[in-house]
Amino acid sequence: GHVGGQFWSVWISPKITGAEAIKLTVEQIDLVHAMTSRYPRDLAFANTADDIVRIHKAGKIASLIGVEGGHQIGNSLPALRQMYTLGVRYLTLTHTSNTDWADSATDTPKHGGLTPFGRAVVREMNRLGMLVDLSHVSPDTMKAALAIAQAPVMYSHSGARALIDHPRGVPDDVLALVARNRGIVMVNFYPGYVSAEYARWEADKAAETARYNAPPYSGLYIGQPERAKAALAEWEKAHPAPAVTLAMVADHIDHIRKVAGVDNVGIGSDFDGIPSTPAGLEGVDRFPALLVELARRGWKDDELAKVAGGNMLRVMREAEAAAQRLQRSERPSFATIESLDKTKP
Repeated sequence: GHVGGQFWSVWISPKITGAEAIKLTVEQIDLVHAMTSRYPRDLAFANTADDIVRIHKAGKIASLIGVEGGHQIGNSLPALRQMYTLGVRYLTLTHTSNTDWADSATDTPKHGGLTPFGRAVVREMNRLGMLVDLSHVSPDTMKAALAIAQAPVMYSHSGARALIDHPRGVPDDVLALVARNRGIVMVNFYPGYVSAEYARWEADKAAETARYNAPPYSGLYIGQPERAKAALAEWEKAHPAPAVTLAMVADHIDHIRKVAGVDNVGIGSDFDGIPSTPAGLEGVDRFPALLVELARRGWKDDELAKVAGGNMLRVMREAEAAAQRLQRSERPSFATIESLDKTKP
């Protein structure tokens, strides 16, 4: 697929927190380094935008690291800094659950966005040059982060909420703020975030699954997994999944371009984290087909270059420049969640 660079997702369950979360995250960071070292003809580790360009010109895939969940820093700014030292270049502020300092898009709101410590995390990330990733976070968290960000933000894998009313999408009013911030929204391929019809089917399937077998107390076939499996198969036969296509992904890219601008959109497939894909986007070898579809819609060569990677390089370079500027006037923060979030029990 002519891939020149990608972020490897360093992720652990949001149920794991504290020191154990830091340990497991460092082990996964080490795994990425080991992988790039093991395959030097194909992969090379990158820390900067210039690294990506150099590695791409050498015919290799630039490998970067993103930590996909704020719970993984263990509420510790020193841990955040050491992850940066180990090569982490973005942090997703939450995953599917709230952290102690930020609200997730898919959890009951607790903080109204970011707590004071959450704002300290964003400021320290800007000072380091680590990208603030707003995928997975609530709209209030998005707005709170954008209000204080001193560098472009990123959405590593999100869609347009105007096309499908799912909390993992980015609302139009926030897209306007992203444009003002000079950030980037990288479009996710997961069918449930691309198609409203598929999302409804997926919810119906989940309800049907629970109807047949919902441990520990309910379900028509509780304790009978084979009967439950057979019943679900019959339901799926009668209710096939709606088609989700490459063109629908292009619709999200087009919409984000319309609202935020051509300089603020990219590709964030989420291939490492999704169980199914749209037809025509089954793997990284199909990336060119998406660019062909955009070209068919009238995108020019220079615009295709932006969505394919140029916008991401620009965001990284601006974040790197912001960090150099901030480091001349700011020292590392040693704020703690206990000292800043005084209402925390």
